[in-house]
Amino acid sequence: MARSSGPARLAPPAWLTAGFKPAPTPIPWAAVARAAVALSAPLAVGLAVGQPAYGALVSMGALSGVIGDTADAYRMRILNIAVPQLFGAVGVTLGTLVFGHGWVAVAVLTLVALVSGMISSIGAVASVSGLLLLLNAVVGAGLPMPEPWWKAPLLLGLGGLFVLLLTLLGWPLRRAAPERSAVAATYRSVAELFEATGTPAYDEKRQAVTASLNQSYDLVLARRARQHGRAPSLVRLLAQLNVAIPLVEAAPAAHLRAQLHGPLSATIQAAVRELADAVEEGRTGAPELDLPVPGRPAEKAVDHALRYAAAVVHKAEPDAYNVDDRLGRPAALRVRVRRTTRAVLFSEASWRYGLRLALCIGLAQALVSLIPVPRSYWVALTVTFVMKPDFGSVFSRAVLRAFGTAAGLLLAALVLAEVPRGWWDVPVMCVLAALIPAFSAKGYAFQTAAITPVILLLSDTLNQQGFDLVMPRLYDSLIGCGIALIAGYLLWPESWHSRIGDRLADAVADTAAYVTCAFGETEDQGGRLRARRKLYRDLSTVRSEFQRALTEPPPTGTRAAAWWPLVVAVERIVDATTAARIRVDHGAAGPDPAEVAAVERELRELAEGIRVSETLIEVRSELPGDENGVLAPLRQEVSAARAIAGPDLR
Repeated sequence: MARSSGPARLAPPAWLTAGFKPAPTPIPWAAVARAAVALSAPLAVGLAVGQPAYGALVSMGALSGVIGDTADAYRMRILNIAVPQLFGAVGVTLGTLVFGHGWVAVAVLTLVALVSGMISSIGAVASVSGLLLLLNAVVGAGLPMPEPWWKAPLLLGLGGLFVLLLTLLGWPLRRAAPERSAVAATYRSVAELFEATGTPAYDEKRQAVTASLNQSYDLVLARRARQHGRAPSLVRLLAQLNVAIPLVEAAPAAHLRAQLHGPLSATIQAAVRELADAVEEGRTGAPELDLPVPGRPAEKAVDHALRYAAAVVHKAEPDAYNVDDRLGRPAALRVRVRRTTRAVLFSEASWRYGLRLALCIGLAQALVSLIPVPRSYWVALTVTFVMKPDFGSVFSRAVLRAFGTAAGLLLAALVLAEVPRGWWDVPVMCVLAALIPAFSAKGYAFQTAAITPVILLLSDTLNQQGFDLVMPRLYDSLIGCGIALIAGYLLWPESWHSRIGDRLADAVADTAAYVTCAFGETEDQGGRLRARRKLYRDLSTVRSEFQRALTEPPPTGTRAAAWWPLVVAVERIVDATTAARIRVDHGAAGPDPAEVAAVERELRELAEGIRVSETLIEVRSELPGDENGVLAPLRQEVSAARAIAGPDLR
């Protein structure tokens, strides 16, 4: 036994090796083809007109567009590509103006890093915009750009617009296809959820449904907010998405019923999958449902929700003025801009991240100003990529980038050593560019390995250093990773509890309010629905934060692993509350108000315990009530959560 335990002790920890496992995601072949064309065609044009440096700059802009093209809906893709390109143009202009100006460049890039970090907290598009603002500023300050100053931003912008053009080629034929496919995928995830009722896979499938619902509502509502009037296609999609909600709400009750009385009839999952096909194909007409006769309240809830969904999905023209936005329509643009500006300027987290990024970039630029390093922009470039907290753990990203850069440089060394410069660059770039979206889907280390040789090949077109680029870039990457680890990680010992614990405590407090809303005296079905959706969105965010924290070294990762069961417990409490409400709606006896109040009180005490405790304090709580009543499963889940954590009253 002692011999077998040795290798286990010597094996690297899971938090360190997790990023080296490729994600089981399919290769986006359309994105692969776009990347190959977008990055190789500008090089070919530049060589044809005798301006290879111009072609390389256009390809650099196309690279930014390829990295930012992550959305599904066409309107969101326009934002994801076009808006960051504007920020990138500003960045490269600022970098070009301070090129070769020593400490002036240090000060300007540090200020740009502060702004970049602060705006990155707004959202996905702003995060990419902030990244591109800083990246292009670093490149402009580190590489000689063609004169006059406006040529570089113009050429980079042309590259981004070329990617956008390639992306929009399918718009006339597909238009609402991404939104329709997303809604159909939501129905398929609901079918898998019903299939998993009564099994250990239920929680995983419910999380998949939450993610799918979030994506579908984001796509449909984002497009509808920009549509004047009520377009029939969007009205129908929104109506079809709305009627999936009763099915999702019935699932927890069905799960409880399956645990007690066996699995549901397979005809239910088949009927939901048929609805998914009808959504994707745009089929209408009278639905044909062959469902078992319901007996118990949970079965009645599923039957009622399924028949209602079938009627709406197959209806050709829903009432345009009877389709509500279950998550609420976005506020007016000026209102959102005002709110966002206020949040960024007065947010402690925004300033903290901006200052961290500014410190790291300032140190990187100061270091290469004091120590002459040829083409030293790569140090700040590395810092910029690593210091993106919304992309994952800073620590793990630094480690993954070091290994990914080493792998990418090995490939780049082969290319630079064996492939002659000139027209051979075009087919080589076509192959290397195609690897970027294919590898990006697998993880950060793989993405870094794919992007590194592309950047080096484009850099070599601009500065003609050839194979001599390889080893300095490895040293620069290691220096950048070291700066990010020390100045961006070790010097900012943020408490895991302050980032994760408070958000989880807010979710528990909202759960207490949801319990009151679900069984209160006033019937507000819309309010209950919005509260539940908000809860699952918040818990999805908390789950993502925890998964990110699990990749941190101890003690952060250890704490996250210890508190992880509490996240699962809170999700189960929300499920149990929904199941109880659905059973009451379909014939079960309602709970005693005192029982509801006791559950709410326990949840609020749990929320307070999470806020004040750095460690888990077990609390044994007794929740009296009818053991055969509708709230019995909810009381059990609350007691289980209290046994995990509570207030430390010692």
